[in-house]
Amino acid sequence: MKVINHLKNISSPTFSFEIVPALRGRNCQIIMNIVDELKIFNPPFIDVTSHASKISYEKDVNGNTCKKVYKKRPGTLGICGVIQNRYEIDTVAHILCRGFNKRETENALIELNYLGVKNILALRGDETNHEIDNFEGSSKKNTYAIDLIGQINDLKRGKYLDEVVLAEPLDFCIGIAGYPEKHKDSEDIDEDIKYLKEKVDAGADYIVTQMFFDNRYFYDFVKRCRKAGIKVPIIPGLKTINHVRQIEKLPKFFRVQMPNQLIETLKKNPDDAKKIGVNWCRAQVTDLISNGFNCIHFYIMNDVQSVVKIINNIV
Repeated sequence: MKVINHLKNISSPTFSFEIVPALRGRNCQIIMNIVDELKIFNPPFIDVTSHASKISYEKDVNGNTCKKVYKKRPGTLGICGVIQNRYEIDTVAHILCRGFNKRETENALIELNYLGVKNILALRGDETNHEIDNFEGSSKKNTYAIDLIGQINDLKRGKYLDEVVLAEPLDFCIGIAGYPEKHKDSEDIDEDIKYLKEKVDAGADYIVTQMFFDNRYFYDFVKRCRKAGIKVPIIPGLKTINHVRQIEKLPKFFRVQMPNQLIETLKKNPDDAKKIGVNWCRAQVTDLISNGFNCIHFYIMNDVQSVVKIINNIV
């Protein structure tokens, strides 16, 4: 089932999750163990993140320079297929612009369609040093998420990069990311909302937000979106704190603010960071539900125990 249909049918608090593929060389069973713990909550969908390939140049035994292409966390398509078909939980595959050309993107979408995956989160992605071919025409990359949405829409109309005999349309539900505290590259929140609306008008079906630790940012974001004419569902995304080091790491890497009260409490009680993080996030969830947001999205980052504690206290 598509995410948009799940959202239309929700009548009580429901929880979705985002997981990260295991590091290169690790066993996929790590991820399956996480899904085993989450499936008891009957998640409507589970997101699986994607990571672009990177390149390095190394000398071989003869002193020649060789290019090596690798992914730090491979396996997105395979994990989606396993969750979708073994657990019968709908999956959302993250598809990136950066690090992929249009042909690679089309191939990935075709593979996902084969696996029965009907949900895509269209993202620009982080900067990468992966080389993109310079051929003119259909193999060029998608620069922004709105370009990726355009390519997905072409496939929904049965329009492929090359002429395909008896080609069938690929029917995907398209999600996009929203940033309650604005995207790092936007001049201000108004510009960010403008670009977000353009993606919705281009065909995005729903929005899931970047993590936030102060619900007021989220409520203001939703208000601004609605005022701008954005009518699609907006899903709040949350992350639990599990270590005092995250006071510096999360704001740096995700461009989010942490409330002073949370920072001070963590600094005073570093050994209780997980407990503090669970209590803070639980309070956020309770407040969001009381304000009518019945689908909460958790960024697991493969730390599942804290989220399990929160949900067990809510349901």
